[in-house]
Amino acid sequence: MPKLYEYLGIIIFFYSNEHEPIHVHGRYGESESKIEIVIKEGIVQSIKLQKVSGKKALPATQGKHFKSLVTALADEIIQSWVNYFVYHKKIVPKKIAGKL
Repeated sequence: MPKLYEYLGIIIFFYSNEHEPIHVHGRYGESESKIEIVIKEGIVQSIKLQKVSGKKALPATQGKHFKSLVTALADEIIQSWVNYFVYHKKIVPKKIAGKL
């Protein structure tokens, strides 16, 4: 489970056996949601916050913060996805202090 970021208590990560479309998970305590990054012709078209089957969704405030982080860092997250799943590179997590 490569961790990408820690942001306002939310852990943002990939599961090691992920599948396309590109997406990241956000966990806050016992809650978890995911965000799908929709790409068309190499350009991010949308960011979709979704529930994770069998998990309690992130509380509204954390869901908002999670979506803000993914929106701000979508290109970096996509590059991390490619580096991890295509090139099998290790991910070095980042801790982000303060709101974006």
